[in-house]
Parts: sequence; C-alpha cells; structure tokens
Amino acid sequence: MVWQQAQAEKLTPLVADNRTGYFGVYPKPGQPKPYQAQVKRGGKLEYLGSFATAEEAALCVARSPEGRTVAANRAAVLTSEEVRQQAQAQKLTLLLVAANKTGYFGVYLAKPGYPKPYQARVWGGGKEVHLGMFASAEEAALCVARTPEGRAAAAKRAAAAAPLTSEEARRQAQAEKPMLLVAANTTGYSCVYFKPGLSKPYEARVKRGGKMVYLGYFATAEEAALCVARTPEGQAAAGRAAAVEGQDTLPAVPSCASLKEEGTVPPMPPGAFVKGEGVVPPMPPDAFVKVEVVVKEEEGSGGRPKRQRTL
Repeated sequence: MVWQQAQAEKLTPLVADNRTGYFGVYPKPGQPKPYQAQVKRGGKLEYLGSFATAEEAALCVARSPEGRTVAANRAAVLTSEEVRQQAQAQKLTLLLVAANKTGYFGVYLAKPGYPKPYQARVWGGGKEVHLGMFASAEEAALCVARTPEGRAAAAKRAAAAAPLTSEEARRQAQAEKPMLLVAANTTGYSCVYFKPGLSKPYEARVKRGGKMVYLGYFATAEEAALCVARTPEGQAAAGRAAAVEGQDTLPAVPSCASLKEEGTVPPMPPGAFVKGEGVVPPMPPDAFVKVEVVVKEEEGSGGRPKRQRTL
C-alpha cells in the first residue's frame, strides 16, 4: 500500500545503510508507533512524526523538501567528464591530494561495494561536516569544491603555487625524480591535452578505474606533464617505459672485445691465411710436392686378376 502511494505521488522512499533501511527513519522500540521520521532542516533535526511501519515513515520523509532534494541528488549521477565541465563552468577547482585513496581533498571511500561509496566532508566551525554520499570520487570532489571550505582551500593553494615555467617544471621533475612521459601528440606529453583560448590551456587527465580523471589546467605543457608524472598512473607508466628501454639496450661490451656483425670478418693474426675451396695455401721455399699416379689395368685374358701400379 505504501509503495503504491509513493508511485502515485511519484516519490521515492530513500533507502539507507541504517537499522531501519530508510533515510531519515529511526527505530524507537517499545513505542506503539516505533518508527520515527526526521530530517535535518536549518542545521537542526526536524521531527516529522512516528509511524507503525518503517515504510510509512520513509514515505513521510520522501514527501518533505529535504527528502525530495536527496532523491534528486541521487538520481543525477554525473560522469567524470560532466563533473569536469561543471567545475570549469562554475570556475571551481577539484582539489587533488595524494594522502588518501580517492585522490581528492575532502573525499573518502567510506562504503566500498555500495552504490554511492564516496563520502564528501569538510572541517567547518571546529567540527567535521558530512556533505553526502556519491557514486564517484569526482562528484564528491565537486560537492566539496562548492563549499566555502573548498573554495578557501583552492584559493590558498593557488596563491601558494605560482605557475611553473617549462624550465622550472623540468628542474622540478629532476629534483623529484618522476619521468615526464613524452608522446606523439600536439603537446608532446602523454595525458596532456591542449585547450586553446584558456588562460591555462594545458589539461592533465589520466584513466583511473576505467574512467578519465581530470587533474587540472596548467600554464605550460611541462607543468601538466609534471602533474601527471606525480600520479600513481604516471609513475606506473614511467616504470613500464623504463623496463622496455632496459630490454632494448645492448649489454656492455668489454674494451678488449670486438662486435661480430653478420657478413663481417674479424681481424686475423699475422701469418694466418684464408683457405677457400680450390685454393692452395702458400708453400715454404724448401717444400716439394709428391704426386702419386695410380694405373689401373683391366682384367686380362684368361681370367687373370686386375693389377694396380703406383708411379
């Protein structure tokens, strides 16, 4: 009955990983109506009522403005490219960090295996604020980037790090020892793409978990390549390139050795000669040639045996 009513009103009771199985529904054992519906409104918990079943309480939550907002957010799952486009349109920066498993500031892999495993949270007002659960790390990063805390962190990072010149990026790469991966494209570097008309026209992105992950825009191709080289994907690609280069390198040859190439005759020691078919080697002055001539005679008359004579 509850589900039919929800369908008639075009509402979605929101499931959740809690004791009741529904978002905004909490158990109150021992009460005549043991399921309580409540939402967060204006920074405070708003009590909506008590119900006999969890489904009734979930329908009440789904009818509230907060429930409708959560349902709309869950329905709109953005791809990584859509997140990147929205961030660019809103002039936001998805902050990259290397200190967690997601690669993004304020984003945590809280519930692996769930439809929306990525949690977005920031530190505000002296305590940690939960922003929501998302299907992808990029969506969660976009949510963080929209907050005052996210904008402040982006501004602080931008002020601290001025754009690197091509030479500065190369020197930085030498100091950190990552490999800038060259490629036969318009930028000259792997995973770096040129976006003309922008103040920072070089985009860096890598493939992670089967999806393209946006890393940021940079003033020079070298700076973007350095960003790629710092990622786990860039480091793995550099390791593969080094292994292939090692296989293609010939082993060191001792100084006293010589390389033998096909069709090349190595140097011969003094007094040596080449013996070819039908060629008589040179003879010493006092040598002579002994010639044996064998005369064969046919069997004579009278059945006498054949004779052989050597001269």
